[in-house]
Amino acid sequence: MSLFGDFFEKKKSESVVLIDIGIGSVAGACATVTAGEPPVLLYTRRLPIELHADEVPEKAMLRALKVLGDALVREGAPAFMRATGCGTADTALVSIDAPWQETSVRTEHFEQDEPFLFTKSMVTEALEKASSAPEGKVLVDESIIGTILNGYETRDPYGKQTTRAAVIILTSLIDEHIAERIHETLRSLYHVASTITIAGSSLRYQAMRIAFPHERDALILDATDQSASLALVRKGLLVNVIEIQTRTRDTVTWAESVTSTLRDLSKHFPLPRTIFLLAREPDITSLKEVLDGADLAKLWLSDNPPKIVSVLGSHLTGLVRQATTASPDISLLLMALFCQHRAPAEKM
Repeated sequence: MSLFGDFFEKKKSESVVLIDIGIGSVAGACATVTAGEPPVLLYTRRLPIELHADEVPEKAMLRALKVLGDALVREGAPAFMRATGCGTADTALVSIDAPWQETSVRTEHFEQDEPFLFTKSMVTEALEKASSAPEGKVLVDESIIGTILNGYETRDPYGKQTTRAAVIILTSLIDEHIAERIHETLRSLYHVASTITIAGSSLRYQAMRIAFPHERDALILDATDQSASLALVRKGLLVNVIEIQTRTRDTVTWAESVTSTLRDLSKHFPLPRTIFLLAREPDITSLKEVLDGADLAKLWLSDNPPKIVSVLGSHLTGLVRQATTASPDISLLLMALFCQHRAPAEKM
């Protein structure tokens, strides 16, 4: 279910501010999204979250976000002006990762004895009944990431007859205070028509499905920041998301944490043989090398190790354009790709 549908149908081209909030850094980009063309990153910037003595992490993150926002206004606005003739943005898309948000995946089932018409209103009603957040938390993202009719994934499910349907939903919660402070910061910087918040794991899964449409079974190992997360995709659908509890810069210890997480996951699901590794390009080679040496084949009960694919900016050539000399930032590239393909119409 696209959050962008109605907005992007009104105009063919939009100026978008992209904000990525991770555990150890924040990043931003100014981009143009035009129907039928690759999105263009006009300006990008990533800043570390630097924790001062006796300071809570939230304060450090918000300070970095404010500095990033100032840079996007000061340096990004001229980029918008050169590209579009206007120095302001229409939309802000904010991707939030752990520890600032908590992600879970659930499935809503619909079943009747006789064939019935599967409609958008049925899904909306089910979501409204189930949507609730614990005290002190706010629901910031509830993305429909897959629909199954009579056992088969369907990209255009509404208006079809079925006897069984299932909707896979990724939900993200964030501390109410942090959510308000993030939006306060953004409101002080941008006067945009729409601000959209999404879980980073949801966004990257959907963008990776666009970039690698033929890989229906895979693991997405996201190490783009100081922490890591693991997403399991089976038959094209996101099945599980696990946050890997490690903030070490030691690659051997990091690989041990990844291996332990994979071992636990293999007790509940068969593991796909393809692992997509997402990381910053200066780090991705060393991370892949240490994973190659971790003897992961034992987890697959095979002599052949899984295929580890380092996802680089070059993989997205033709899908996203970067009109800046800054090094490619895979998180921002995937955000731009998500914008482009979620814009024209509802996809699920």
